[in-house]
Parts: sequence; C-alpha cells; structure tokens
Amino acid sequence: VHGESTTSMANHGRAYGMSAELQQRAKEKYDPRLESEAKQWLEQLSGETIAPTFAEGLKDGRILCKAVNAIQPGVVTKINDSKMPFKQMENIGAFLKAAQTIGVHETDLFQTVDLFEAKNVNQVIDGVHALGRAAQKRGFNGPVIGVKEADQAPRHFDEATLRAGEAVLPSQAGFTGGASQKGMNFGLQRQIMK
Repeated sequence: VHGESTTSMANHGRAYGMSAELQQRAKEKYDPRLESEAKQWLEQLSGETIAPTFAEGLKDGRILCKAVNAIQPGVVTKINDSKMPFKQMENIGAFLKAAQTIGVHETDLFQTVDLFEAKNVNQVIDGVHALGRAAQKRGFNGPVIGVKEADQAPRHFDEATLRAGEAVLPSQAGFTGGASQKGMNFGLQRQIMK
C-alpha cells in the first residue's frame, strides 16, 4: 500500500505546515489501480517480482533497468547488484537516462530521491506510465501499459483559408467594457456613510 511504503523507507519525521499539506495532496492523488498496472507491467518486462511494496521493490533500480532493457536492449549497459546506496541510486539514474533515450520527456520522469527515499511514489508511477507510452510510440511489441502517445498531425491550409483566418477578430479585441479602476481608493480612507 502506498502509505506503508513511505513509512518503512526514509523516515524524516512528521511534516508540518506546507510539507504536511503537500503530503496530504500526494495521498489524495494516489491511485492504487495505476500503481497495480505499473507493477504488473514492470514485472512482465523484467521477469522479477516487485515486493514487499512498490517503492521498496524498485528502490535498488535493478527491476527498472531490466524493464528498460527489455524495451531497448543494451540501453542500460551495467546494472549494479550491490546493496550500497550510491550503487542503487546509480541504477535509478541509469534508468532515468535510458527512459529519456527511449523518448520519455524529462518532465514526465521522477527524481532519484522520489524513489530511493519514497518521497514521491506518485511521480514514480507516472514516470513508469510515461515510459509505457513512449515504448508504444516507438513500436515496442511487448506488454503495454496505458494508451499510446499521439503522433504529430501537421495541418496544411491553402492560401485562401489562411487569409480568411487573418480577417477574424477575436471576441476580446478592443473590448473595454470589463475591468476598470473605478471605485479604487489608493491612500484614501474608506468613507462610512450613516
């Protein structure tokens, strides 16, 4: 369960203020169905089981590297089996770099700390789904997750259509009946009428 994975990993104590609000929002965004889809897809690609939780099972980065190598063989050249934290973070970094090579936008991916310390498991799940979309777009014939990313659909207009579009004025052009400074008091006291 999502809540369990964050408590058993890097425990930084109770959050307060904005941090607490952000943690609450992340809990509200969490979708167990999306996590389950990501887990099953990664297990199919890597041939390994993710346990005991999603975040803990992926923390060393090995399953992620094997999954991305199933999509594009050899994209991750070295997968570290070491239990040393920096080697595990190297695996995560290698996965992130490989995902970008396959076509995942950097903004769709997570940061190493999001997974390694289970700081933002939602972003990890989103990143796995983004990898699935990019793999489908590249024509990957293995297991799929989610929907295929749309291809570019360039539009070609003839000269007459382009000229007709130039003549159309947006509904807001020249509109002055909206916001104004009427009634604004800068430096004046409010007048209270009796």
